[in-house]
Amino acid sequence: MSLGSAFAIYFVVWWVTLFAVLPFGVRTQAEAGEVVPGAPASAPEKTSFLKIAIRNTVVASIVFAVIYWLIVYSGISIMDFPLPGE
Repeated sequence: MSLGSAFAIYFVVWWVTLFAVLPFGVRTQAEAGEVVPGAPASAPEKTSFLKIAIRNTVVASIVFAVIYWLIVYSGISIMDFPLPGE
């Protein structure tokens, strides 16, 4: 795998895992007991994007390591999967 391919795959994995990691550890305003007037009770109390980004980077790195291993070391290729119509 080339360096450019690795960066591209990591970039996609990071953004996909962001949406999975985003709700972890978030407290709503209703849970905190302080709903701001005009805001829905389900709105987050406060958001720390730095914590979310760090947590997401850890998860994305683990997922990328698995993908990298599958591509480089496992011997599995796209030719191992049957295509529709064959």
